[in-house]
Amino acid sequence: MNPAAPDPAFQKKMLSDKAARFTESVIREMTRLAMKHQAINLAQGFPDFPAPADIKRAAQDAIAADINQYAITWGSKPLRDAIAEKFQRTQGLAVDPEREITVCCGSTEAMISAMMAIINPGDEVVIFEPFYENYGPDAILSGATPRFVPLRSPEFTFDREQLAAAFGPATKAIILNTPNNPTGKVFSREELEFIRELCLRWNVFAITDEIYEHILYDGARHISLATLDAMRERTITINGMSKTYSVTGWRVGWCIAPPEVTGAIRKVHDFLTVGAAAPLQQAGAVALRLSASYYEKLAADYCVRRDRTLAMLDAAGFRCFKPRGAYYIMTDISAFGFPDDVAFTRHLIEKIGVAPVPGSSFYSNPTDGCQQVRFCFCKTDATLNAAADRLTRLISRA
Repeated sequence: MNPAAPDPAFQKKMLSDKAARFTESVIREMTRLAMKHQAINLAQGFPDFPAPADIKRAAQDAIAADINQYAITWGSKPLRDAIAEKFQRTQGLAVDPEREITVCCGSTEAMISAMMAIINPGDEVVIFEPFYENYGPDAILSGATPRFVPLRSPEFTFDREQLAAAFGPATKAIILNTPNNPTGKVFSREELEFIRELCLRWNVFAITDEIYEHILYDGARHISLATLDAMRERTITINGMSKTYSVTGWRVGWCIAPPEVTGAIRKVHDFLTVGAAAPLQQAGAVALRLSASYYEKLAADYCVRRDRTLAMLDAAGFRCFKPRGAYYIMTDISAFGFPDDVAFTRHLIEKIGVAPVPGSSFYSNPTDGCQQVRFCFCKTDATLNAAADRLTRLISRA
């Protein structure tokens, strides 16, 4: 007896409405398309150069020493201690590694754990856009209603009246990513102080994604919102190893939050993933104690890559928005005459051999990004040079 053919209506009925409200990651889809068409991947933000040798050796040593079983659910003590030491060293704020730090499986899991720990049905979350694509689905999965506030090019500033209007009695949190992906914006102290006043006025949490804290240019300075007066008790600071130490595949991140909030985050984290990889946490404790010269060289090297990529894209006909942090460049593609960013991206991947990310994936209303694409420059000179050669085949219609 042959089984009956699947009933599409039944299958749709059995799926979660939440999953129907967002797509798979567009960024990761671009990586798959780049592989399929042998295009140079300037879409997904992972370095194609080695992680520091000392960090890799520390991971190998930890595995050899049989640190291969579960760590404490909320993170190994050596790593939590190192996170606390580094946060005090770089931001001047003392945190308790026993009661205020949760180690997660990357900053991605840290974000959803934090949101699920504080969000109730009916709560609203303020999100600047363009935004890193995970924040929209995170809001849906945690039950929040997002309220989007635009960052306006070319400097990606926000209108204070618009931001203030997004807050209200239902607001539970604002998500702040600085340095920002995809724009490269670094929020100033003055901007952070305005955000702080809104958080205090409406009794709102701030969830800050600070994964690019050490990748800064042109004198920009990273300021953790938690260090501002009255914000320590209402800020959830998210960070991780991926970008600073070129280990995006290790998936080790963390949340720093007040004790009561940390307790809720730890419960959610426990039942989402149990814990991050134990030997990689051991290596993380080594990474976070690298000398100041490591971070200085990191920023200097990325500045060279940024300037090289800006010149490459400018020569190819893109209008570039110069980033002050992170390792992405948002561009305007209107000079090329394509109907939208998706059509242009497919042309770039399939005909030119270079993969960016369509800008619409960073907006709640796709038409707002339909003439933008994002490139990453966390790549070797050889990769960037090869991309430059291929982009000479791109013809601007301006």
